[in-house]
Amino acid sequence: MSSDRRKEIEAKRAKLEELREARNRRSKLKNADATTPGSGSGGPSTPRRSAPTGDVGDFINSIFREAKGAGAGGSGRNSGDVTPSSSIPGTPSMGHLGLSVSQSGRLSRQSDFSASAATTLANSGTDNVMDREMTPRVIPDLIEVEQELFEMPRKERVIYSKSVQTMEVENETSPGLDDDLRQRLLKERDAENEALERELEAESVKLDEEIEQEIREIPPEELAGILAAPELLEFVDRTTKIFHRALNDRYDYIRDYRVGTEAGGDESEGRVKRVCEFWDERYGKNRSITDVDWSLQYPELSVASYNKNPAALNEPDGIVAVWNLHLLERPEFVFHSQVLRRTLRTFSPFHSNLVFGGTYSGQILLWDNRSKHLPVLKTPLSAAGHTHPVYSMQMVGTQNAHNLITCSTDGTVCSWLVDMLAQPQETLELIHAGHNKTGEVAVTTLDFPDNETTAFWVGTEEGNVYQANRYDRAGAKAGLNQYDVYKGHAGPVMGLHFHPLVGSVDFSDLFLTSSVDWTVKLWRSKSLAKPSTGPNVVSPLYSFDEADDYVYDVKWHPQHPALFGTVDGAGKFDLWNLNVNTEVPLDSTTAGSGRAINKLQWDHKDGRRVALGGSDGKLYVYDIGDLALPKESEWNELQKTISGISGGGAQTNGTVPDGIVAGR
Repeated sequence: MSSDRRKEIEAKRAKLEELREARNRRSKLKNADATTPGSGSGGPSTPRRSAPTGDVGDFINSIFREAKGAGAGGSGRNSGDVTPSSSIPGTPSMGHLGLSVSQSGRLSRQSDFSASAATTLANSGTDNVMDREMTPRVIPDLIEVEQELFEMPRKERVIYSKSVQTMEVENETSPGLDDDLRQRLLKERDAENEALERELEAESVKLDEEIEQEIREIPPEELAGILAAPELLEFVDRTTKIFHRALNDRYDYIRDYRVGTEAGGDESEGRVKRVCEFWDERYGKNRSITDVDWSLQYPELSVASYNKNPAALNEPDGIVAVWNLHLLERPEFVFHSQVLRRTLRTFSPFHSNLVFGGTYSGQILLWDNRSKHLPVLKTPLSAAGHTHPVYSMQMVGTQNAHNLITCSTDGTVCSWLVDMLAQPQETLELIHAGHNKTGEVAVTTLDFPDNETTAFWVGTEEGNVYQANRYDRAGAKAGLNQYDVYKGHAGPVMGLHFHPLVGSVDFSDLFLTSSVDWTVKLWRSKSLAKPSTGPNVVSPLYSFDEADDYVYDVKWHPQHPALFGTVDGAGKFDLWNLNVNTEVPLDSTTAGSGRAINKLQWDHKDGRRVALGGSDGKLYVYDIGDLALPKESEWNELQKTISGISGGGAQTNGTVPDGIVAGR
């Protein structure tokens, strides 16, 4: 129903209510008149004025009788004087007052008026005769004026005397006439009310019929078209998100601030607690999470990528869902593409609206949350880019100059501009001469140290870690470093992460790797300022062998220098603190049902929360509490710890270092 028609119906309803109120008011007035005392014929009558009595009344009656007799008998004096006075428009007849009129139409003098009045009173043939002498009145002198007369209708001119004006006149009406008049008025009013009632009923019936016609049952075809309208779907989606955010707000609205808090504090302080788990059966059923990330601009937003659902042929091959900590029931945004099989995602650190993804076919996709579900840009399927699955990507650079670096299992590393994905800006082939069958290095993971945009390290399917350069530099060419090989894993490297550049001591030359060989290795990268001139095998500083399954990912904490986390195929999230213990984790938590956890990512704000992507399609969010808050002495303690574990037998570049040196 259109908005104009809805307004028209509302106006008709308001008019109907006004008519009904008017009918009720008339009914109340009718009942009040019926119950008012004295309204019937038997009630007391209105007091009447007394009849005029005395000499003045007799005088007036005698004058009216005389005038009536003169008109009927045709008296010579009065009949002859009528014509001049009647010809003057607006002049009253003087014969009725007993005054004489001359041939010229002018009144006589005062003496004539007195004689005429006395003669009239003396010669009257009536029964009422005046016994007292009449006091003459002063009549003003009139001026004779000659003017042309026209035959115009005479306007009656009424003159009141003081005596008549102050007299009380009795209305000679009989009681029966008043009652009849009252009854007739009541009948007329009742008839008018009945007519209004009938009009109101007719208008009410007509309006009800119009409303019923408008509020008719919508046919199924028309209803389906209305419900499928894009505007309606967008409105419902936007408004329901707002309601769900408000419902998920955990603020205590009935909190009484007059009641003091308990001094004991939180019993679970310092322990790992699960905040929530994100799951939507529509998008997560029969799918596994392949990667997770947090938004740098909005700390409450996290993104997860999902692989193909083999049981749903008509659904998109891959899905990227953006989750909100204030919206637990469903994703904030959902992106997909039919070419996706294995997706890799990342938030753009410089653009809050953009999400990048890599596919099994080698394409790079770009979604914008201001647009629809499909990508706004994507790379073509050509040999200029990736032809194998994209397993890792990272944004490097600054706000004004940054590139997206991607790598795939065909040994290709590409550099892309954000606004131009038609072809890569740079392409780098990672080839190592030491490979037996093929020179290509199958890259599974990639990472750049902080404040570094040209040199990076890659993990491979063979278990080795290599250093590579995007451009030629002093003592090294672009491509893979052929001399330095970081050997230590017996299986494919699944995760690689450099220590963040925070705190008073620089540990950015340390990095961690995880592998399917159930171990996590701690490495020290070789200084780029002193490149090797011959083959050199770099051994790990330390190996963490506590896991009982594949270790799929490892990440340093963004704020605490000695803290890092790992996830494995048994569904465990292990939290390590090198300053506390290097043999066993500080805390071990089984996430969800115990199925494998594929990826983990710390939030960029303060590192209190960590997102875990499970193979069951659920995204778990945990809070580590005060464990994320480092002490000032943590950096010095970590320096001593690294010196101790590296001097305990692990060799770096063929030598045993006395201690770790800040920086590279």
